[in-house]
Amino acid sequence: MNPILYVILGYLAVISIISIIITVHDKAAAKLKNRRVPEKTLLLFGLFGGATAMFITMLLIRHKTKHAKFMIPLPIFAVIHIVAVILAFMYL
Repeated sequence: MNPILYVILGYLAVISIISIIITVHDKAAAKLKNRRVPEKTLLLFGLFGGATAMFITMLLIRHKTKHAKFMIPLPIFAVIHIVAVILAFMYL
């Protein structure tokens, strides 16, 4: 396997873990009425590779599932990321 694929997979693993952590943190902060993670930050982490993990986490913990601002772009980002990884495996 091409070494660049390890870098891509490592990056996606790290960004996914961070995305899960900030999503769960935002849910906990919402319950406790503490300072929240800005929506822009959540969306940027989704855009930059954490969309699949963030979307699944949001569904599992029922966080922001009624917000079209998240339920529309995150699956789109996730599909784009998945297709990009498949193409990377095919052509790298």
